[in-house]
Amino acid sequence: MSITGTLIIQMIVFLILVGFTMKYIWPPITAALDERAKKIAEGLSAADKAKADLAVANQRVEQQLSAARDDASKRLADAERLGQQMIEEAKSRASEEGAKIIAAAKAEAEQESVKAREALREQVAGLAVKGAEAILRREVTAGVHAELLGRLKAEL
Repeated sequence: MSITGTLIIQMIVFLILVGFTMKYIWPPITAALDERAKKIAEGLSAADKAKADLAVANQRVEQQLSAARDDASKRLADAERLGQQMIEEAKSRASEEGAKIIAAAKAEAEQESVKAREALREQVAGLAVKGAEAILRREVTAGVHAELLGRLKAEL
């Protein structure tokens, strides 16, 4: 065979091989490549969507944390205010109780003072009567003595 015949047969075999490859082998390969490209594109879009969702979730978390911090600071301020109010009420009640105790002590002291004055008055009257009795024993009768004693008690 000549080189031209061999070349023609090789060209025919090559064309048959190219036709066979184009008809039976190439379409599944291109379909697989297209499917893979589609999956990659879907994966990338899902990753972008996940990044966006993550950003939104992070923003929501930050808002909730901020709200929680604000709530905690408000509760702390309320607790401090309530504590101060309770302290003031306790001070007020203590002052009132102290005033009551002082008033009761003053009243008791006044009563004791009145009792002491009465006892002193009785003692002074008794001493005055004894002194007057000693002086006037011979000169005054019992009726006059009682009258003098009553007058002396009234004056004291």
